[in-house]
Amino acid sequence: MGAILINLTYILSSILIILGIKMLGSASTARKGNLISAVGMLVAIVVTLFDHHILHWTWIVAGLGVGSLIGGVWASRVAMTGMPELVALFNGFGGLSSVAVGWGEYLRVQRMGWEKYLEGMSTPAFTLGAIGLAVLIGGITFTGSFVAYLKLSGRMSGRPTLFSGQKAINALVFAVILVLGLLLVLSEGLPAVLPHAHAILIIIVCLSLLLGVLGVLPIGGGDMPVVIAFLNSFSGLAGSAAGFVIVNTVLVVAGCLVGASGVILTVIMCKAMNRTLGNVLFGGFGAASGGGVGAKVEGEMKGISVEDAYYVLEAANSVVIVPGYGMAVAQAQHAVKELGSVLEKRGIEVRYAIHPVAGRMPGHMNVLLAEADVPYEQLCEMDDVNPTIANVDVAIVIGANDVVNPSAADDPTSPIYGMPIINVHEARTVFALKRGKGAGFSGLENALFFRPNCRMLYGDAKETVSQLVGQFKEQ
Repeated sequence: MGAILINLTYILSSILIILGIKMLGSASTARKGNLISAVGMLVAIVVTLFDHHILHWTWIVAGLGVGSLIGGVWASRVAMTGMPELVALFNGFGGLSSVAVGWGEYLRVQRMGWEKYLEGMSTPAFTLGAIGLAVLIGGITFTGSFVAYLKLSGRMSGRPTLFSGQKAINALVFAVILVLGLLLVLSEGLPAVLPHAHAILIIIVCLSLLLGVLGVLPIGGGDMPVVIAFLNSFSGLAGSAAGFVIVNTVLVVAGCLVGASGVILTVIMCKAMNRTLGNVLFGGFGAASGGGVGAKVEGEMKGISVEDAYYVLEAANSVVIVPGYGMAVAQAQHAVKELGSVLEKRGIEVRYAIHPVAGRMPGHMNVLLAEADVPYEQLCEMDDVNPTIANVDVAIVIGANDVVNPSAADDPTSPIYGMPIINVHEARTVFALKRGKGAGFSGLENALFFRPNCRMLYGDAKETVSQLVGQFKEQ
């Protein structure tokens, strides 16, 4: 294929990917945007295969078939509660692919020689630097995402894992990687280092994998949404570095887009928690939490029956529903949508308040409610709801915990003090749906549940909401 045609095709592919990402910003166009981006990447892959003859077509078809089968079966079987860990795991495999590309290209350099490999397009130092970045960022992404997967899936404790000298060890590992990376970049001009260049690359790969584990271990489960967004950015940067290694324009563009969007999302989520990224990554939040942190909560949780809750809702003029991970666990989104529709038919204003870090991955609640066909215009951000929350008759909290905890506003000793929350405690009445009296995923006691205007609806959220719907239908 001609170079001009290839570049034009790459530009077309990049435009499709950018357009698809833009369409992901709206629930009404997100599915179409996802498809358009996928088509753009498919075009780029096909053109690259034809242009470079990277592998025999038998291996290409076999890899495509096996990968599609595994991804299709896995994605179709995973429950919505398992979506965060699936996203984390897929992020990790993206990083692993960048490690494979970088390492594989280095072996190809050794086989072909620099002069034939580069053909005047670059310098050995630049290519070795790109290879080093691809394996470094990709290795951190792979093992870091795998640890996040283990924490989110419950196969590992969600609490931070801390030990003496941990930060110093992490810094030492990173410093060693930087020194080895510099030696790798300069190896072509250093006769004493050149024979050991491949061994240096292998050590960088191993240390990067180790650093990914050490970096995510001290992060608590409550911070996993930020970690997923951050690692998603890393997977994009690793892909971009791999693009520089194989001199592929569309891979550089797509990787930069993913990296930049991941960073922006990470900053937004950190801002929503009133914390810095450094505090999230190195703060060890939740290591000592579990009811003993912050001021002791006085009072008791007061329960209410479904029947009594129905009478309160029936008399309401406005209702705000605040979903959290508990809604995902109970798979209650369709029941919640039905309750909202029933309330609307009675002339009650219904809104859904979404906190940026609700759930266990970015946009978790938006995905759940979109699946249940909740009208997008009813989804409200925290800043849009809080100014009018005092005029809301009933706030229904379904499984959310830290994002509605008033300790963030009035308890300076709380670990989440200063974190912006949805001020449901200011509503006239609050119904909190929980399975039991335990603390949330971060391990903090929620002072909201002890407030005089809060009543607890214990039990499975889906069953509880369905019973509320049944009460309305019986009347």
